[in-house]
Amino acid sequence: MDIKLFFNAIFKVAMGIIMVGALLFIPAGSLEYFNGWLLMGLLFIPMFIVGIILMVKDPERLKKRLNANEREKEQKWVIFFSGIMFLAGFIVAGLNYRYGWIEMPRIVVIIGAVLFVISYILYGEVIRENRYLSRTIEVQENQKVVDTGLYGIVRHPMYAVTIILFLSMPLILRIYYFVCNLFDLSNYYFKENQK
Repeated sequence: MDIKLFFNAIFKVAMGIIMVGALLFIPAGSLEYFNGWLLMGLLFIPMFIVGIILMVKDPERLKKRLNANEREKEQKWVIFFSGIMFLAGFIVAGLNYRYGWIEMPRIVVIIGAVLFVISYILYGEVIRENRYLSRTIEVQENQKVVDTGLYGIVRHPMYAVTIILFLSMPLILRIYYFVCNLFDLSNYYFKENQK
């Protein structure tokens, strides 16, 4: 076993838990925010399990998944803005819990959790199907186009699964209405600036 890779993986998961926990529970002002715990469990438990499986069966693939050193300028901007979106979303979710701005039916949270789990299962399948899958955009030696399994249905299943995963998070955190209103507001602002 590659000890350096093992500790790198453990460190990244631990930092993720600390960061997401802080972003959710500090604004919530309480550790009793059930939806925050639910999201963290759904996010980090499968991540930890997949990490262990990759560590044992395919350390090289785990190394590719941990590499976040993006070289493409456009992709760096996408990562930056998605990071801002996550920061804002988690903070707003915690504040929503604290101040009770929006209440949503429990069934919405259940649907979000089910969608999240399904997307995580599909995410694992994409990793299994594509040996060349990396976190960064790169062409690898002897790389072949994968066109079987999920790749036979969708050209970029990782993106499709990630969209479902990201859209289910606000459902779990009970901030979906806020996110929809934010998109409406940004769309209105964009249209007004085009005039």
